[in-house]
Amino acid sequence: MERFRLINLMVPLGLLALSAACASQTKDLSPAPLEVFVTEVAVRDVPIVGEWVGETRGRADIEIRARVAGYLEEIHFREGGRVEKGQLLYSIDQSELLQEMNAARADLAAARTALAYAESDVARYRPLAEMNAVSERDLDSAVALEEASVAQVEAAEAILQLAEINLSYSRIKAPINGLIGLSKAKVGDYVGQSPNPVVLNTLSDVDPIHVRFPIGEREYLRLARRHPPSERNQAVGSKDERVALELVLADGTVHPQRGFTKFVERNIDASTGTLTLEAEFPNPDRVLRPGQYGRIRAVIDTLKSARLIPQRAVQELQGQHQVWVESGGAVELRSVRMGRRVDRMWVVEHGLIAGERVVVDGIQRLRAGVTVDAKPWKPPPVPSDPPPES
Repeated sequence: MERFRLINLMVPLGLLALSAACASQTKDLSPAPLEVFVTEVAVRDVPIVGEWVGETRGRADIEIRARVAGYLEEIHFREGGRVEKGQLLYSIDQSELLQEMNAARADLAAARTALAYAESDVARYRPLAEMNAVSERDLDSAVALEEASVAQVEAAEAILQLAEINLSYSRIKAPINGLIGLSKAKVGDYVGQSPNPVVLNTLSDVDPIHVRFPIGEREYLRLARRHPPSERNQAVGSKDERVALELVLADGTVHPQRGFTKFVERNIDASTGTLTLEAEFPNPDRVLRPGQYGRIRAVIDTLKSARLIPQRAVQELQGQHQVWVESGGAVELRSVRMGRRVDRMWVVEHGLIAGERVVVDGIQRLRAGVTVDAKPWKPPPVPSDPPPES
């Protein structure tokens, strides 16, 4: 009997020991806190930047035309280079033009001779008419012939002047200082008459360079209500009153010179719903040329005391935005309403307050109710510009 009693006592004790061992193992197997990286909701004033695509053009883009027809004799400049105002660009054969001018001079000489005869007749008839030696009708005829001769002389002089002007057009000179392009005709081509080339080249003044870009009707209305007329119509007001513009080039670099809006189109384009603006940027090195595309950027507004979190902290599902909020090692998934994106940050319109901490890295492993080991998140460095191509 005592033996059975001993066994009965040992069985409960063994079960108690086994339970304690299992509990100990269960405690040892509990998951460790997940390591996540968090950051506080930042609060600061955020500039709102507008961005529009524009195309560069010269301050003056002038088509060099052949205003008289003829064979192109010579090109006097280096194509694609810089030319000065008054510099000779093209020479057109003058043979026909010289003949036309000589014929006009001969016609003028004949008209002046006829006028001299008419004047002498009037001078001779006038005293004779006073003595009734000739009739008044003869005098009137002489006076009429004199007036007709004067008109013929004036017409001949005009024709000669036109011939001289046409002759001058055979020597085409640069109307401004600027950058000239490639010629559309070669030496020996017949130019100045369709279908032959009429526009021989284009000359552009590229310092300063102009950029033309469209803005939407809503953007225009917002800017028009925010800025006084002197800032909208750039023909009025000083540069200190105007909104400075940046020009981002095709390679991602920013043009070192700031620009300002120079012209505003009169009307909204009904087909596109946009208003065209033209900005002016200094271009002393003449790096920018007509026909380039770039992005115009300008600060158009400022959000006061905006709440910001990194964009990578936000999860989006079917148009809904959510973030994981950490507090004391616990996390909760919270719905938020987001606003504008600013660089790598995102403005929070609703759902978070200043000082709360959101999870930035480690989001994929989070589940409701897990315990986390929160560490400060450090933003990655901004990548530098790529090195120039060799």
